[in-house]
Amino acid sequence: MASTPDGQELPRFEILGPVRAWRGEAELDLGPAKQRAVLTVLLINANRPVPTAQIVDAVWQAEPPENGANVVQKYVAGLRRVLEPDRSPRSPGSLLALTDAGYQLSVGPERLDADVFHSQLQRAQAARAEGRLADASGLLQRALGLWRGSALAGLSGALFDATRDRLAESRATALESWAALEMERGHHAELIPRLAELVVQFPLREELRYLSMLALYRCGRQPEALAAFRDARQLLADEFGVEPSERLQELHRGILRAEPSLTAPEPPRPAVNGHWHQPPATRPPTAVLQPTVVPPAVLLPAMPLPAPPRSGRFPVWLASIIVGAIPLLTFGLTSWAVVGVLAFRYRSRMLGLVAAAFFALLVFFVVAMEMDGPAYAGGPWAGVGVLALLVAAVGGSAAGVLIIIRPPGRIPELSAAVELTQRVRREQARQLVNHHPSIARELHIGRPDLSRTFDDGGLVDINTAPETIIASLHGIGPDDARRIVADRYLRGPLASVDELVTRNLVHWSVARALGETLVAIPLG
Repeated sequence: MASTPDGQELPRFEILGPVRAWRGEAELDLGPAKQRAVLTVLLINANRPVPTAQIVDAVWQAEPPENGANVVQKYVAGLRRVLEPDRSPRSPGSLLALTDAGYQLSVGPERLDADVFHSQLQRAQAARAEGRLADASGLLQRALGLWRGSALAGLSGALFDATRDRLAESRATALESWAALEMERGHHAELIPRLAELVVQFPLREELRYLSMLALYRCGRQPEALAAFRDARQLLADEFGVEPSERLQELHRGILRAEPSLTAPEPPRPAVNGHWHQPPATRPPTAVLQPTVVPPAVLLPAMPLPAPPRSGRFPVWLASIIVGAIPLLTFGLTSWAVVGVLAFRYRSRMLGLVAAAFFALLVFFVVAMEMDGPAYAGGPWAGVGVLALLVAAVGGSAAGVLIIIRPPGRIPELSAAVELTQRVRREQARQLVNHHPSIARELHIGRPDLSRTFDDGGLVDINTAPETIIASLHGIGPDDARRIVADRYLRGPLASVDELVTRNLVHWSVARALGETLVAIPLG
């Protein structure tokens, strides 16, 4: 039993739900709401000093009390009476102490449920890496069983919201990891009801939808798996105007084609001679805890971008000559019609505006000729009208040729191809970081300042990248970069990108925005 130097049992704290504290089996009365909020700030920064001003900002936000320091001191005194009831009023606190840098709450090992949760996740990852799937699944279940609702329930404010979002993200990832493990163990039938609940709870987590579709398909419920994809596509289209990820679409195509690779792996079968026979392993549906490692020798090489597809019955050069000649041969009278047809063909609003401009030039020509009248065909307005028609003829011809040579919408296709290629390279680089950090360091992954033979997709290693590289990241300025470099020197390398937030180096929104770019390669 963990205890203080004077023999008192250390309290246990819970933040994965309403904030609560226990000593043994007895729940402690934490006092009024503001006192609970002060305790929560200290728990978020457990075992680290928190300046009084930071506590005031987190608890009272835009409406701090005039004597904030005194109010915080009053609530700290109340917490000390609850957490250390046998302490003399004049003796310094052993759990909640005042240091030169601020108030510090000492939380013993395994005495905060969030710490236990993350510890169980690490143990599950280690078990998964060793092939002990049942142990890994059990550890994840015990970790998820610590949750009693929304983290920090009832508390609002920037610090509490950021911590709640970070913990919720960890919980969702743990749920995906557990479901993936159960799929590997062949428990897809038992997973279907639970996955249906999780999809409703986390509608934007495509990994859960992926596992749900795969579980339905493996149970012979192909129509329901396809319906689940339609639901995902409809939700993403209605809410965000985007399509499902390529991975989800690939699973959808595989279900339509009934690809054999999607079937569940067969359990081991005894051979005729009495020895156990293990069939060839099939690739698991997903790999959340330990993705498939690609050996360095077969890593994705630099690949050329796919050429824009060409369509049509005529060659491009012939189509461009025809489209460019029509406005010239009609002296600009049909420029608006040519561009208008191309605007309709490519569904381009910009081309529609260009066609409207050419039509306006045609109308101006007719009006100008009418203003001078037949007797004054050579008047000043007629000259301006002819000039407008000449602009329409030349402009319509040039616009038609350019549109045929480079149709609108092709540039986004190329951008999407580039992003897809970079995403694949980043994923391969992350696999090396997670499972072969020594190789990742040799390949200079995350070091854009060094010469490299391997394209990592633009990753930046927060543990070794120089200050200038870190300062160039979006949302991180020179001052933040200096603090990050100094912190990793004084306190050691970061175990994960999330530690940027827990060490109070960057705001959680910045860490989330840079999640596709940053990695934390362990130093060996």
